[in-house]
Amino acid sequence: MYGKKVKLRLLFLVLILLTVILSVFLILQSLKDNVIYFQSPSEIKSLMEFDKKKMRIGGMVKKQSILISSEEVNFTITDFKNEINVSYSGAVPNLFAEGKGVVVEGFLKDRNYFVATKILAKHDENYMPPEVKKAIGEK
Repeated sequence: MYGKKVKLRLLFLVLILLTVILSVFLILQSLKDNVIYFQSPSEIKSLMEFDKKKMRIGGMVKKQSILISSEEVNFTITDFKNEINVSYSGAVPNLFAEGKGVVVEGFLKDRNYFVATKILAKHDENYMPPEVKKAIGEK
């Protein structure tokens, strides 16, 4: 019924369409596995059950809660309603300080204790690195 050219073109279009659909599916699956949203301490407290999956917790570092020892840093994250204690081994970012925003990535041991593998210090829109402040001040 159809000529050989028409059949080849139709086959080619179907293969391209299947390739695009498969590519989009694989990209979405990859994103689903790698996207991690942060939760507040109040959301952690309200969880009915928690799994041992990697997660992020965000909030403010409670004032006078940072305890630095030779091997780890312990501090408390608060959303001003609930708190969670965090333990971290490693170097902390320069922006990490009491009363500042922070997001920690790691594993929840229980509703009150979190072991962090990474600290992501947050800053507001007015933040300027000290090097830039110095350069502007000199000019």
